[in-house]
Amino acid sequence: QLQASGGGLVQPGGSLRLSCEGSEFSLVRYTWGWFRQAPGKEREWVSLIRNSGRSTYYADSVKGRFTMSGDNAKKTVYLQMHSLTPEDTAVYYCAVRFGSAGATSASDYRYWGQETLVTVSS
Repeated sequence: QLQASGGGLVQPGGSLRLSCEGSEFSLVRYTWGWFRQAPGKEREWVSLIRNSGRSTYYADSVKGRFTMSGDNAKKTVYLQMHSLTPEDTAVYYCAVRFGSAGATSASDYRYWGQETLVTVSS
């Protein structure tokens, strides 16, 4: 239901763009989120988009470096990541929940895409 892509290996300071396509979900009726899980750590919320794509929110750790956007016609959201550091290394997941209320807990999201691995290393 959700197809995430765009992960890869990038050097510190580099950029990547993740995509998540969900043909069954619109940006109008659903909130989309990105989460990540680094080795040995718990899954953490990264960003979310809601309110028909008009509102975006970010974790403090990525604020100013990551930008989330959406294309409702394509039923796709993006996570543009800049100034990547080794601390951004993780598997990234996109997730969807019904409704426009923002949520930062993984348990609030019902639908999950497969992981896409981001590795930041020189």
